[in-house]
Amino acid sequence: MAQVTMKEMLDAGVHFGHQTQRWNPKMKNYVYTARGGIHIIDLQKTVVKANKAADFVKEVAANGGKMILVGTKKQAIEPIQEAANRSGQYFVTKRWLGGMLTNFETIKSSIDRLRKIDQMKEKGEINFLTKKERAKLDKEYLKLSEYLNGIKDMKEKPSVMFVVDLPKEHIAVAEAKTLGIPVVGIADTNSDPEAIEYPIPGNDDAIRSIKLFSTLIADSFIEGAKLWEQKLRTMTDKQSDVEKTDKVEKTDRTEKEARPRKTRAGAKTEAPKKAAGPEVVKVQKQRKLVAAGLAEEVEIQAELENTEPVADATESE
Repeated sequence: MAQVTMKEMLDAGVHFGHQTQRWNPKMKNYVYTARGGIHIIDLQKTVVKANKAADFVKEVAANGGKMILVGTKKQAIEPIQEAANRSGQYFVTKRWLGGMLTNFETIKSSIDRLRKIDQMKEKGEINFLTKKERAKLDKEYLKLSEYLNGIKDMKEKPSVMFVVDLPKEHIAVAEAKTLGIPVVGIADTNSDPEAIEYPIPGNDDAIRSIKLFSTLIADSFIEGAKLWEQKLRTMTDKQSDVEKTDKVEKTDRTEKEARPRKTRAGAKTEAPKKAAGPEVVKVQKQRKLVAAGLAEEVEIQAELENTEPVADATESE
């Protein structure tokens, strides 16, 4: 787990604040003492705040969030770019353009222009332009790259912002607050720690101090991103298992329906139906009426049994 120690902060000069006349009274709780007209920051409180901020950044990354690092002062450019490139996140090191987050649609048009020039260079279309047009295009490309190169892949608002020098980057902090984006930042003795959610009391002018905290934030984000990747793999595996189970059940059900049904032992089976054909109508022979007393008993009996008479009946005189 990424954390910072007291020794690392002492070596980096985190405890040195600004001159006493330049301090912000809201930083009183984080000031230990004053020496030679300079405020000394209480590093015991800095350790707690820094580790708390690192845990928050890790949590954001573990939930699939994105981060933007902002530091436009000369000392912060290299550490911020290094931390952003290592963690694969967005950054701004030239100047924060007004509306970079709150009016992103307008900024996006400039990003599209930057990408278009990139494509022209890759395809060699820029070679067909005149020398003057190429010079103008190169100048435009350089300016756009300086301002937008760190956010050209950003498609949605980040989930957290890391800031170096809160007074200098007050516009970025204000836009983050408008959009409800939590801010983690290095709060020197001239800063307002209540302006952001996770202030880290410390020196925001020394390169080593900036690098220490930017590295801490980047390492925390990387750890959280690994947890997010594990979650995605687990979700993918579970989905694959469910699909396999459904496929097996469907196959078994199909095979079961295809099998002939077995009858119980001793059960009567229906006789096979005969093929349909013309209906046969039996015509009974019309019985010959015999008048009682006019025929022999043998003839009457034969007639009753529907058989032919043995002998012809004789008529009486």
